[in-house]
Amino acid sequence: MTPETLARLQAARAAKRPIVRATRLPDGTERLLPDPDADPALNAAARAALRADAAETVEIGGERWFLQVFNPPPRLAVVGAVHIAQALAPMAAGLGFGVTVIDPRGAFATTERFPGVTITTAWPDEAMDAFAPDSRSAVVTLTHDPKLDDPALDAALRSEAFYIGALGSRKTHAARLKRLRELGHDEATLARIHGPVGLDIEAVTAPEIALAILAEIVAVRRGAAMGRKAAA
Repeated sequence: MTPETLARLQAARAAKRPIVRATRLPDGTERLLPDPDADPALNAAARAALRADAAETVEIGGERWFLQVFNPPPRLAVVGAVHIAQALAPMAAGLGFGVTVIDPRGAFATTERFPGVTITTAWPDEAMDAFAPDSRSAVVTLTHDPKLDDPALDAALRSEAFYIGALGSRKTHAARLKRLRELGHDEATLARIHGPVGLDIEAVTAPEIALAILAEIVAVRRGAAMGRKAAA
């Protein structure tokens, strides 16, 4: 690896920007992707490798390239420091997610209830601006309170977050969608919300509901076929 490539790679990683180091075989020519000056097919292969989160060797235009993926850790924003969040946060952290719990209610959002994760008591619109969800981010709202959930969902829908989920019954979700339409979101955008959140595993307890949510996040991230949706 050349000093220039190493410096650019380190800068990308410091900025938490997904990047691919492409090495042409067998001569060792290197480049970092995506790159607007690169072959579009090579850029497309790099983006596919980033989505798969796995290194691979591809053949582009008669040349073989080894694609090494450098993805930042996935992140999860949880709006609502509720019991489900208490179960969800450590589960997600165990799978490598950087977890941020958002709740302006300081009595709930405490380090005692959420050890080892980032906590913010800013209002969700401000907290989501700071979180800045990207294509490696998931956002889950759990409060049932439109004053807290709706600003977070609005921000998530305007981002590239790969997963957006909202807790609530189908009736609650229908009312939520109506409010978000009034904020200017069209049907295609609203379809990004997984609501009711989580896979249908007949979950009852807070840890079971957290498991259902995390299972759905993993399924979406890995492009798996989706099972039944939760009823509430």
